[in-house]
Amino acid sequence: MTNPRSTVRRRLAATASAVLVATSALVATSALQVMSAPPAAALDNHLGRTPQMGWNSWNKFRCAVTATDIKNAADAIVAKGLDKAGYKYVNIDDCWQAATRAADGTLQPNPTTFPSDPAYPGVNPIKLLADYMHGKGLKLGIYATPGTKTCANIWDNYPGANGSKDHEAQDAQTFASWGVDYLKYDWCRADQDNVDAQTAFTKMRDALKDATAAVVASGKPERPIFYSIHREPQQPVESWRPAVANSWRTTPDISDNWSTMIDRAHANQPLAAFARPGAWNDPDMLEVGNGGMNPAEYRTHMSLWAAMAAPLLMGNDLTTADSTTLGILGNTDVIAVDQDSLGRQGTVVSNTNGLVVMTKPLADGSRAVTLTNEGTAAATISTTAQAVGLGGATGYQLRDLWSKVVTSTTAAISASVASHDTVMFKVTPNSPVPPATGLNQLSELPWSTSAGGWGPVERNLSNGEQAAGDGSTMAIGGTSYTKGLGTHANSDITYYLGSACASLTATVGIDDEVGNRGKVTFQVLRDGVKVADSGPVTGTDAPKPLQADLTGGQQVTLRVTDGGDGTSYDHADWADAKISCGHGPAAGANAVSDLTWTSATNGYGPVERDTSNGGSGAGDGQPMKIGNTGYTKGLGTHANSDITYYLGGTCTSLTTTVGIDDEVGNNGSVVFQVLRDGVKIADSGTLTGTDAPKALQADLTDGQELTLHVTDNGNGNSNDHADWAQPVITCP
Repeated sequence: MTNPRSTVRRRLAATASAVLVATSALVATSALQVMSAPPAAALDNHLGRTPQMGWNSWNKFRCAVTATDIKNAADAIVAKGLDKAGYKYVNIDDCWQAATRAADGTLQPNPTTFPSDPAYPGVNPIKLLADYMHGKGLKLGIYATPGTKTCANIWDNYPGANGSKDHEAQDAQTFASWGVDYLKYDWCRADQDNVDAQTAFTKMRDALKDATAAVVASGKPERPIFYSIHREPQQPVESWRPAVANSWRTTPDISDNWSTMIDRAHANQPLAAFARPGAWNDPDMLEVGNGGMNPAEYRTHMSLWAAMAAPLLMGNDLTTADSTTLGILGNTDVIAVDQDSLGRQGTVVSNTNGLVVMTKPLADGSRAVTLTNEGTAAATISTTAQAVGLGGATGYQLRDLWSKVVTSTTAAISASVASHDTVMFKVTPNSPVPPATGLNQLSELPWSTSAGGWGPVERNLSNGEQAAGDGSTMAIGGTSYTKGLGTHANSDITYYLGSACASLTATVGIDDEVGNRGKVTFQVLRDGVKVADSGPVTGTDAPKPLQADLTGGQQVTLRVTDGGDGTSYDHADWADAKISCGHGPAAGANAVSDLTWTSATNGYGPVERDTSNGGSGAGDGQPMKIGNTGYTKGLGTHANSDITYYLGGTCTSLTTTVGIDDEVGNNGSVVFQVLRDGVKIADSGTLTGTDAPKALQADLTDGQELTLHVTDNGNGNSNDHADWAQPVITCP
């Protein structure tokens, strides 16, 4: 008997085409709103819940690639067990195309390097490759560009190589008909073809959705296409990228040498706030095994890409790979860090003279920690469990993910690390650890137990159906939410608090994916005692705020009951569910640049403390100066930027002086904004490089979180070096 809930996906598929048409019509009119919006929800194609893994032809073969090379790579992936480690995509990069399109405009493969097979007359060679991959349990990827030509035509003098400009729908349909599973869509100076980036990448996104829907409508199995984009310039990462693509390049092309590889890591490390399941920062492909680096450097390459939740796309000749190369690429413990279901990108904890510590939260409550020695001599690198976000346990297990040695510690994490090498630990507490101080999204914390009524509990997605990751962006009463927990009655989700947290807030309701159906009740339990109850909520109800006092609680349970009428269509969302833990800044006047932020994103390089933004490197700013007035304290940023601090409801005011730093002369145009709990409470108006310093004040009373926001004023972010000078938070 068919479960009534299974009709949800069929109903959505049946209406997909109409929704896509409406979406396309909105793109042109909503561009300005999208550009000024906060980071968007991840692309809803149910792909990339963890970073993509596979192989790409470019790093090794460039324009010499042939169909035989693609088959050989697939054969080697399976023969050497790399498919079992998670490598699934086999991607043809540039130089696969014929010089011209077919008479009807269809893209065609190069007949010399991707020839037809006489055994299969009339079958396109790319279709044959896709069938070959699928027969091995793998997936095929292909390459295109939004301009008139591909990169190889521009840079490698490859003949023809047509871009997809004005052929987006036709090319997407072609790829879908061939059975392609992955599209790399590469910029290649498309701006010279008068192509707008957001419009172009969105147009292909929608074309891929339409093409996939058409395949389903024809009676064939659904085969959604993973969408990877390369925008130039790669940074800043615009807010629209996560809603448009599954991954986006954050750096220029990588090369097979230490300096380029570590530079790409440095550029990608500050961008953790943009990464999430279904949407990943991409610092480019792996060079492991191509011969330009030594094994220690390749271990660092693999370790940092895993810690950064980056795509793992091999780029070497797998048919000749030696055991050392295969040991690095096939290290399942390191791969597990990259593929962890929590979907968090690691962040830098400390960087002292090239001795760098990163930490990445994992779904089981442990942390991956990398100790990287960027120097030229061996050195001891040390940190602590507290510093990497795991303070509070009586002891910890340290598993070295390269040597496999397991040790224990009460707090210290330390190792002697060779030049250009990385030691990578999985640090597991031997007792539960409370959440870190701050305002924590529950969807980004490890739960101690969870039980969903229909499939698993989903992070930052609706419940969907029974498979993990099959939900969509959460929506209640027409309002969408990028963060939260998608569940189904009857369900319980329990988190350890350790008496460290004070309150919980959430917006609850039945997800729009089931229409007006369903009836549930949301409850919050502190140590088993109910402290909040939504009352009955139906599919026709608007989103409902819910708050709970967690003071002194050892654990909190989020419970959804079926409302007493059975569980059909009871798709329940805990949207924007957050808990407030620990204490805010100390009493008195606090210099903001001396406080630890909970997150920071910046349009160019990292946020700088007590200096101007400078360039793209850390610590390359100068003493801050606005209108020839110097400042000793503050934050040097670059539009577009967000810096968030936890207040804990204990602070009353912010004072600061803002303006564009003199280092860019009279250039630049920005707006400074102060947000308390996501609501704007102060705005500088437009400031240019010719303006004098401007005083700004904001009331922080009862606020849990402060965000310092700089926009580019809608005219691009060139020279937008923005100073928050002498910012002070006052707390009674």
